[in-house]
Amino acid sequence: MRLQELVNVLALEELTPHIPGRAPGRAPSGGQAGGADDRQDDPDITRGYASDLLSDVLANAPTGGVLVTLQVHLNVIAVAGHAGLQAVIFSSGRRPEADVIAKAAEEGLILFSSPADTFELTGRLYQLGIRGTGA
Repeated sequence: MRLQELVNVLALEELTPHIPGRAPGRAPSGGQAGGADDRQDDPDITRGYASDLLSDVLANAPTGGVLVTLQVHLNVIAVAGHAGLQAVIFSSGRRPEADVIAKAAEEGLILFSSPADTFELTGRLYQLGIRGTGA
């Protein structure tokens, strides 16, 4: 499922709409808008991970996937970048501070917030065909 579809279906609030080189709700862009490059701008998300323990995320999150977490501090951005994640979804209405959002934008990492709790979000992601690392 494309990232933009996840955003729409889950009614996620994007927190990093100002990432240079891409439109709001779109993944980081390496090319021009239109044609085949749109597929790079809107990656196919097939895997996800949910954890609040960042060492666990670093060791087990699937490259190219999404992370669902309650953690909103700067270390989340560093770990998500090292893990090669496409996006982070903060559950339970959590929102990071402005410096965390700015760092994510600088790194090309897309941040979202959802009022749903982690359990509900992961269940909905699973229903949409997003699987974990063991599935």
